[in-house]
Amino acid sequence: MGYVSAVPPPRTEESRPAAARPGRRSVAVALPLGALGATVVLLASGRTWARGTADVGGGSLPLTADGRMVTGVPAALAVVGLAALVAVFAVRGPGRLLVSGLLALSGLGAAVAAVSGASDRTALDHEAARTTADTSATVAGLTHTAWPYVTACGALLILAAGLLALRFGRSWPAMGGRYERDGGRPAGRPAPVDPERPEDLWKALDRGEDPTR
Repeated sequence: MGYVSAVPPPRTEESRPAAARPGRRSVAVALPLGALGATVVLLASGRTWARGTADVGGGSLPLTADGRMVTGVPAALAVVGLAALVAVFAVRGPGRLLVSGLLALSGLGAAVAAVSGASDRTALDHEAARTTADTSATVAGLTHTAWPYVTACGALLILAAGLLALRFGRSWPAMGGRYERDGGRPAGRPAPVDPERPEDLWKALDRGEDPTR
């Protein structure tokens, strides 16, 4: 007669539900994507997006405008997206769906704003008017850099993180989830076992614990 144990075998990666594995992989991808995207947007939006010159006293004065002079929307939405990326793990159910949608929309909005500002001249026209003290002055020799498109690429990474959260976020862990089981006791701490109560012994065995310790 073979030995029968009441202790369940340890759960291996293969024995876990197949639906849980894509969830773990997606969270491992979404977190760095969102964080990297927000970092790229914040850094790239501080770089020079446009260059030009303004006529001053018969000469020309070089002017530059960084992304935040052109539009502050990408940087602001990157901060919102970063906050939403953290908040995804603090909520459950419909709240997680809403936060995931906010994360995706932050990336989309930042990308649209960056591309829209790639050919903008308003910021340098304002700078030319301020520098020359002539409200009718405009920038000359206007050129644009690639930084708006780098900003847009970072925003697309935030969008990708948001889409992953919308698709797989239901299976992602939540902050403090280990305290929600067994009436607030940490999941890693075994329940106290009364050796005088057989039902406690069987429950401990079913959980895979050694009730004699």
